[in-house]
Amino acid sequence: NREKVLKIIFQSYLFQFEGKTSFGMSVFNLSNAIMGSGILGLSYAMSNTGIVLFLILLTCIACLSCYSVHLLLRSAGVVGIRAYEQLGFRAFGHPGKILAAVVITLHNIGAMSSYLFIVKYELPLVIQAFLGQTSSSEQWFMNGNYLIIIVTACIILPLAMMKHLGYLGYTSGFSLSCMVFFLSVIYKRFNIACPLEVFGNYSLNTAIPEDTCTAKFFTINQETAYTIPILAFAFVCHPEVLPIYTELSNPTKRRMQNIGNVSILGMFTMYFFTAIFGYLTFYENTEAELLHTYNKVDPLDTLILCVRLAVLVAVTLTVPVVLFPIRRALLQLLFPGKPFHWLRHIAIAVCLLFAVNLLVILVPNIRDIFGITGATTAPTLIFILPGLFYIRIIPMDQEPMNCRSKIQAACFTALGFIFMTMSLTFIGLDWMSGEKRSLGGH
Repeated sequence: NREKVLKIIFQSYLFQFEGKTSFGMSVFNLSNAIMGSGILGLSYAMSNTGIVLFLILLTCIACLSCYSVHLLLRSAGVVGIRAYEQLGFRAFGHPGKILAAVVITLHNIGAMSSYLFIVKYELPLVIQAFLGQTSSSEQWFMNGNYLIIIVTACIILPLAMMKHLGYLGYTSGFSLSCMVFFLSVIYKRFNIACPLEVFGNYSLNTAIPEDTCTAKFFTINQETAYTIPILAFAFVCHPEVLPIYTELSNPTKRRMQNIGNVSILGMFTMYFFTAIFGYLTFYENTEAELLHTYNKVDPLDTLILCVRLAVLVAVTLTVPVVLFPIRRALLQLLFPGKPFHWLRHIAIAVCLLFAVNLLVILVPNIRDIFGITGATTAPTLIFILPGLFYIRIIPMDQEPMNCRSKIQAACFTALGFIFMTMSLTFIGLDWMSGEKRSLGGH
């Protein structure tokens, strides 16, 4: 009875401050939460699975993401909680809250690292294009490691030192708009011939393999292990589902579920078109960061330069936005109940950015960032925690453990552990045979 009374009070409080966000704007916000740097690795994933297998895996991850949203909404509806960490607290007490906060923090650190990796890869190419050079030089301002430190110190850190997120929230819409530029790969597909001489240095005396420009429908190789992590990384939006639900006008579970379905379907469509046209441009020569591949065709291409600039601005402005929730979670875990203090505020930002810069400098490949983050935090946020929350929060008198819905939730959680174990195992095997591949190859 006490829980019912608290739920009624909490729902009345939410009703009093009910959000005014429309259905369409909520779809836009959730789509922006889904969209991220993961789109850069989708063509690479397709090149290592084939078109049909990639489509099957993409469809499965998208459908499972929709089901995960359903589990979160059902759990939130029972206890009247609309925050991911608070669901962890309701399900497992303080350890559950800490676990959820830590997983979200680690995932956001992985996202920040992937954004800075894009700066490390793409900014030297942009400078090279502006200077009219067709090949890289050894000058310091063409070194990606130096450039990410400069960008962090001059742009990201000052924005991250702000007391409130404020107007930085508006950069999310600009970020999504910039990522839409990525669809230019559809146009470029019909402007780049295959085979590309730069890839194989073909001459009249060099035989071109017959399958160089042949699309594969099914393929399995050592790099296929990164496919599911890349796809999972590309669909993570679940910590943002409940806050968007709170701000929704006329909030109902069905309405929010429809928002989740429409957003995931839209991103599914964009992801598939980006992946297939990027793959059909470069085939097996597709790199883990797609934009970097275009540099081998024409380093001075105006359209690709515009796309690079748009993506660079988007990811640079997104880093401080992603940093804010990490700092908030760390303050709650390390300094609970303490008032705001500028020293703590700035010190945490500096330490986080230092750690992320160090990670990006030391890790040689963006594929490894996608792989580890997508194999650990992504399945935890999409599969494992929503399933466990549902099992623990839904009362036994409403749904006993042997009912179909809880069995499905348990299987869903088990699937997350299977994905995590398999992905980490294959990625570990790939790393152990690392001497067979070039660390800078992608």
